[in-house]
Amino acid sequence: MGNQIVVTYPTRGYWRAEFSNPPINLIDPDTIEELSRLVSRLENDPDVRVIVFESGDPDFFMAHYDVLADKARTAAIERGPTGMHPWLDFLVRLSRAPVVSIASIRGRARGAGSEFALACDIRFASAEKAILGQFEVGVGAVPGGNPMARLAGLLGRGRALEIVLGADDFPAELAERYGYVNRALPDADLDIFVDRFARRIASFEKAALAETKRFVDDVSLPGDALFPPALDQFFSSVARAGTKARMAKLLEGGLQSRSDVELNLGRHVAPGIQDSTGNEQ
Repeated sequence: MGNQIVVTYPTRGYWRAEFSNPPINLIDPDTIEELSRLVSRLENDPDVRVIVFESGDPDFFMAHYDVLADKARTAAIERGPTGMHPWLDFLVRLSRAPVVSIASIRGRARGAGSEFALACDIRFASAEKAILGQFEVGVGAVPGGNPMARLAGLLGRGRALEIVLGADDFPAELAERYGYVNRALPDADLDIFVDRFARRIASFEKAALAETKRFVDDVSLPGDALFPPALDQFFSSVARAGTKARMAKLLEGGLQSRSDVELNLGRHVAPGIQDSTGNEQ
């Protein structure tokens, strides 16, 4: 498949895609190109019924987008069939593909990593090791993949605003309570549960799965037109001086490396702020 995503086929109709991009599973232009090729396969393969996305790194599912990636390279990636930016194109097509997509989340899924998980049909998470969040507002940026539209539909307005405006980390059990993920499972049980569920789905008729999913899509997915304006606003917001300064400070502290900044990013985007118990974050 490529250098970052390895696809295996446990049984007919069941694919597993493991993401690995050391040091911390950042999403970069290569990731987007590989994911775009993968979603094309999912759209066109007559047999695939279910795909599980997982990480090769127990601490990071998909950390976030690589803020140091070559912007010209990102801009040069060919737009997909939707005509949208390739990242948005992938997210929209994955959600609408005639295949059940499952994110098996172990480790951190923030920013674009959270957007990826939200684009999947179903999310299962390790109760001990999964952390989700949209940290962008904490650095002065607007989330570019418009997770606002997906979160509002899943969680309701108030909780969606709490996630995107608070820019904090959400451990798996709280994410489950809010509806950010379907279930938070004991880490020792996650792989077994997800595998059994995927095998169950793979045993059903593809036509019934795809047709039924389409009816759920019709009443639950945000309209495609909502996504490009958010990405435009993201690009405008990251060009602001204040956003650049906040990002530079995080990079100096260890952003994009295996550091406390990345392990506890929700705390580091609001240094010195007390949490609800009165303890300083």
